[in-house]
Amino acid sequence: VSTQSTWGLIIMVFLFSWLKEITSMNWRKLAERIIAVGIVLGSAYTIWTTLIIITKCESPVVVVLSGSMEPSYYRGDILFLTNYDAAPGIGDIVVYRMKKEDIPIVHRVISVQLQGKDDFYLLTKGDNNEVNDRGIYGMETQWLHKKHLMGRVRASIPYLGIITILLTENPIVKYCVLGAAVLLILTSKGKEEDQFPPNELPYAPKQMHSSQKKKKKKKKKN
Repeated sequence: VSTQSTWGLIIMVFLFSWLKEITSMNWRKLAERIIAVGIVLGSAYTIWTTLIIITKCESPVVVVLSGSMEPSYYRGDILFLTNYDAAPGIGDIVVYRMKKEDIPIVHRVISVQLQGKDDFYLLTKGDNNEVNDRGIYGMETQWLHKKHLMGRVRASIPYLGIITILLTENPIVKYCVLGAAVLLILTSKGKEEDQFPPNELPYAPKQMHSSQKKKKKKKKKN
């Protein structure tokens, strides 16, 4: 049995148990959980869109997928990018993507050709590679143009993106984990609501019988 199938089977067991709990919930609680999921997703989308606007970069955060930039960056490192108008300098690390390539490439600039004020051409190379990237560009492209550039690396966090790589390389696990996260939010309950009935919460004021209220009033008059 493959690792993907094993993980998929384990997660599916949890998914079925959560689905059973969801079906037993009343519509009001279920609606509250769905709204909670929407708020989480909406907040994540807002943060991501804000980062795109601030950095002028279509993907402000990327993960290193190969060892071509070792020892500067290793597989699983998270990189933070900006894509402002200024041309990168020699030695800067940039992320670019060619039309024929779906996966962005993180390499160092080894040569720059300025074409006017806002236009430029770049030649890149991986620190761990023996030759430049012209073999990646293709036969008709000898230099990277500004349009190929996704951004310049500004900061990094080592190895934190390894989880993303594992999920990307195992699609079954990725979708099961996402589904499990959504169901976890849907089925989460407050601890106090589970332990105490609504009228017996520890912070709820005690309710007095009408006869007890009358006795207290008589004592005050006396």
